[in-house]
Amino acid sequence: MKSLRWLSVFALALSFAPQIASADEPSLAARMQQHIEADFVKPLAARDQETSRFSRMRMPPQERRVRMLQPTTSLDASKRAFLPFAIDGKFAGGEWQENEITGCVYTEKGDMYVKIGDGYRPSSFLLGQTADPVAGVCVTPPKA
Repeated sequence: MKSLRWLSVFALALSFAPQIASADEPSLAARMQQHIEADFVKPLAARDQETSRFSRMRMPPQERRVRMLQPTTSLDASKRAFLPFAIDGKFAGGEWQENEITGCVYTEKGDMYVKIGDGYRPSSFLLGQTADPVAGVCVTPPKA
């Protein structure tokens, strides 16, 4: 009888194990946010440090934060899943300026694109690399 009781307690404990493990795992949006911060925002901040404060260019923000604009993925015309994001900037003694940079990150490979004008370019464009606009990224096709 005691062994049956222990067996039922053990079975009950095992039934909660997958839920506990998944609760510790970050969501897809959280993982993509960490990816953007590590692979785009930090290199962008490092590049900003190279800018002379005597330059005529606009001074870079002292701080940046990444916001995921939706918790679930969207599909582009090629059926690739992406998440839109925005990067806010905080300048010396000021308030947060929202949407300083907007773009999207593709969840499969982590490709990031930023909106420049009416098009989207690879995020490497803001890090100083030449990149042409890419058609069809970060845009959900109109529903028929």
